[in-house]
Amino acid sequence: MQYSADGQSDGTATVQFPQPGFLASVFGDLGADQGPEPDGAAGRAVPGRPGPDPADLNPDQPGTADPNPADPNPADPGEAIAAHARAAALTHHRTLTVQAEHDRLADLLRRAALPVSAMDFESQLRHYEPRPYPADAPGADEGSEPRWEDFAPAEPAVADPERGPSRRLLDSGYQRELAQARLTHQRALREWRTRQAEAGSPAADESRRAHEAAEEARARAVREYNESLEECRRAYRLAEPAAVESLLERALAAAETATQDLSAPCRAVFRPLTRTAVLDLDLPPLDLVPSLTGYRLAPEGDIVPVPRPPADRATDYLRLVARLALRSLQAADAVDTDEILAGVVLNGWLREPGAAEPLCLLSVDADRDALARTRLLPPETPYEDRDDEGVYADAEQDEALVRLRQLGAAVTPDPYARTVVQPAAQAGATVPAAPDLSANEFVQLVRDLLTRGGLAEWSVRLRGPAGLVATGEGAPGSALPGRWVVWASRDTASVGVEQIETLAEAVREESAERGLRLTTGRFAEEALDLTAEESHRHIHLIDGDGVRELARTHLGLPLAAGH
Repeated sequence: MQYSADGQSDGTATVQFPQPGFLASVFGDLGADQGPEPDGAAGRAVPGRPGPDPADLNPDQPGTADPNPADPNPADPGEAIAAHARAAALTHHRTLTVQAEHDRLADLLRRAALPVSAMDFESQLRHYEPRPYPADAPGADEGSEPRWEDFAPAEPAVADPERGPSRRLLDSGYQRELAQARLTHQRALREWRTRQAEAGSPAADESRRAHEAAEEARARAVREYNESLEECRRAYRLAEPAAVESLLERALAAAETATQDLSAPCRAVFRPLTRTAVLDLDLPPLDLVPSLTGYRLAPEGDIVPVPRPPADRATDYLRLVARLALRSLQAADAVDTDEILAGVVLNGWLREPGAAEPLCLLSVDADRDALARTRLLPPETPYEDRDDEGVYADAEQDEALVRLRQLGAAVTPDPYARTVVQPAAQAGATVPAAPDLSANEFVQLVRDLLTRGGLAEWSVRLRGPAGLVATGEGAPGSALPGRWVVWASRDTASVGVEQIETLAEAVREESAERGLRLTTGRFAEEALDLTAEESHRHIHLIDGDGVRELARTHLGLPLAAGH
């Protein structure tokens, strides 16, 4: 403040500025346009008087400010630190996203190995339990009128017996219980009187009749459903394809309930000729398995993805596929309580958008005996954290893959390279041909044909994709008496003399009486001439036409010509 000579204030003020540059920094932070910084008297702000024109300032004179000073420190260290922190946070967030994908895969592996319940006919039966009429319910007693004594609460205990009951009436808790009891009594009394008034009325009789009609409809619906289920069971026992396929697909759909968030449907086709079910399993997409382990921040500040080894990713996908395949096999085996199926063929197909044909990455051909000997799912938890292996196990040690290989399954070595395997059998044509059958189906077909012909005590010695060698013995009065050596094959080329000589030698080694050479193809003229000789008349021949005729005669089912 300015003071006059007598010591009184004259009402004016003198502004004291900090060091030069302070106001410029303040205005800069506020986003305002500022003029040159004041210096000395020229820089002082006087009320009512404008400041100096920046054009009048001489930058060469000392004490003047440069209107465009050069920034001596163009790179802000704080901004660089903030950018690095943002990149580190983004790296951590992306790594957490990848970890969530790994956790989801681990959860799918666990749920895909859960045991499935058998969806047989017994478990699908419905039971009718009648519901009583509300007026006849245990709580709807139409006896005597409700009494207050049955609802009145017990009076509170009195600490001083000399004080009368008036002290008990002042107890607030007792008063609340008393009021609630009165409400309950009034409600029960009102309901009792309403029932008494409605008893015998036309409305009550109509309500009872409607209830009885509804119960009869419920009982009839349950009875009709169980009768239709029994019809399906009879058709199933007769090995009718529609009934068997319906039961299998219902069991396969029930097995998928544990992993409803994973699309892996399985369809079933039943071939009565060989009593084999062919299952087509749609495999999950390849991108379900994470391709990264996370992200890292490079020294330059870039966010770099960390890929997983391709072998680890392929192993994880195969582990999931193996569990889905085992689950489908278990569902088909558990539902077949009447042992209609002689075997199961399962093919795993990868159907990619835009692909012309699906890729077969897995194929299993298992007969009933193999399924019975193999425990399809591990007894312990299939997914465990191990300190030495991490969360994923090696493919050679994975329980599900080991069990599939015990069943003779063909599994692709690298699904991400789209390496396919040959399907054991395909359910295409309604009437299959011999090449359409799997190895187990062909063995089952030959066994059924010769067993129906009288060849009992069947024993398979050698078997392969193209055929089998077996021995059997027929009763003296049967069509095939004595001990036989059977060589059956699915040949496209004609059978020559060399194979006839080999069969004759096997008959001598087995001390058998006769030999049977069965082929779905043809015999060469030289082979036919050889069996006509006296030394080889114990060798009998059946070609493709004979096989189809035997199937029609003994099994009552057609077999298409080979292709």
